[in-house]
Amino acid sequence: MCLAIPGKIISINDNDPDLIMAKVSFAGVTKDICLQWIDDPKVGEYVLAHVGFALNKIDEEDANETIKLLREMGDIN
Repeated sequence: MCLAIPGKIISINDNDPDLIMAKVSFAGVTKDICLQWIDDPKVGEYVLAHVGFALNKIDEEDANETIKLLREMGDIN
């Protein structure tokens, strides 16, 4: 079982079309995440990410609800 975490795309580096990377904020912690599998990613959108890869887009409401639940469980601050 894996856990994908919602994060907000802060910036996108698409200089290499074979490897689209982004800075993604996860409840204030910023990580470099591969967006290669996401169709037409945009700054400000939310993605579900696992081990450095964005798996799919998620709307802001669902992202915030998931973050809230993770905080309640004590998995994030």
